[in-house]
Amino acid sequence: MTNQQLKNPLHGVPLETVVERLVEHYGWEALARRININCFKNEPSVKSSLKFLRRTPWAREQVESLYLATFS
Repeated sequence: MTNQQLKNPLHGVPLETVVERLVEHYGWEALARRININCFKNEPSVKSSLKFLRRTPWAREQVESLYLATFS
């Protein structure tokens, strides 16, 4: 394992877990207010959010940052 991976607090945490924990903590409405993306606003689901976040690096970075700020 590289030194960079050892320092990454999200190493080993699946994106699905990140989204599920944020939804559990904030709920979809509050999450959409914190991160303004449509997959959190319009008919939100974990599946649709994962599909969008895996294709959209800037949105994924915002979600991961909120996760670290919330649970670190």
